[in-house]
Amino acid sequence: MARKRKAHYSGIGGQAVLEGVMMKNKEKYAVAVRKPDGEIEVEVENYQGVLHGNRLKELPFVRGIFNFVDSMILGMKCLNYSANFYEDEDAKETVVDRALNKVTRGRAEKVFTAIVTIFSIVLAVGIFIVLPYFITSYFKEYVRSNALMTLIEGVIRILIFLLYVLGISLMKDIKRLYMYHGAEHKCINCLEKGRPLTVRNVIHSSRLHRRCGTSFMFFVMFVSIILFFFIQVSNPLAKVALRILLIPVIAGISYELIRLAGRSNNVFVKLLSVPGMLIQRLTTKEPSKDMIEVAIASVEAVFDWRNYLAEEFGYEEKEAPAQKSEEE
Repeated sequence: MARKRKAHYSGIGGQAVLEGVMMKNKEKYAVAVRKPDGEIEVEVENYQGVLHGNRLKELPFVRGIFNFVDSMILGMKCLNYSANFYEDEDAKETVVDRALNKVTRGRAEKVFTAIVTIFSIVLAVGIFIVLPYFITSYFKEYVRSNALMTLIEGVIRILIFLLYVLGISLMKDIKRLYMYHGAEHKCINCLEKGRPLTVRNVIHSSRLHRRCGTSFMFFVMFVSIILFFFIQVSNPLAKVALRILLIPVIAGISYELIRLAGRSNNVFVKLLSVPGMLIQRLTTKEPSKDMIEVAIASVEAVFDWRNYLAEEFGYEEKEAPAQKSEEE
């Protein structure tokens, strides 16, 4: 039986996009997309993020807030880029398009991306933060304990999240997105377990990863339950306002937890990561070989994995055996 290697942190991360994968290494990112003609298109750029160079982005619990915003902005940008390959070529520019380009001086796409990002955040806050509170308010006549009400609200929040994930997974396009999500995870796991980045090795790697955004969302749910349990106010409007105002704090704490989960093999950290890993079974699917090829192209555009294997595992590519891994 082959010896199981201890995972080494690589520092790379990414997300699935339409018919492709985005991989990011420090400030450099690449988007690889399988075009309609079957070829793989790879775009490499730098993204420095908001408040680049500001020391606030280095402070624990504060950096997570900016990291979340950066992830939303970059994620939307990459999704728009991948969608461009599948737009209707016969579609004509509308009057609204021309007017928006004129008002924004040719930056309509950036403005639209910003609007969609803000709308997405507001919608997420409404569905996953505010809605559970209002649903829980119907239990006031039957439950007198504020602590118990907070726990019920937390359970409802998690159920809404699970129903949302399960519901969109039934859509054909989302299912393919989840397959590319699986390809992204498999590539990272393949490298962090010390195996060369080949299609064969990636296929046998796990599609679950502790640094996943799905796990981050679970940590957000988990941390919100704890904070709302200990920080209580009686006024209904103040309760809603408090939940919204605490979102940056929740995001900051959740980021530190997901960061720790990705770097530590501590038993407690592993146990804390289990629920998020279970939810990933819904948000990731086994990818096809051509999807894995796209993910590999994205990794290789921003990450020298051969040098990484030599430095972290002490061998050259030819010494690294292909072996099947167990899902964490």
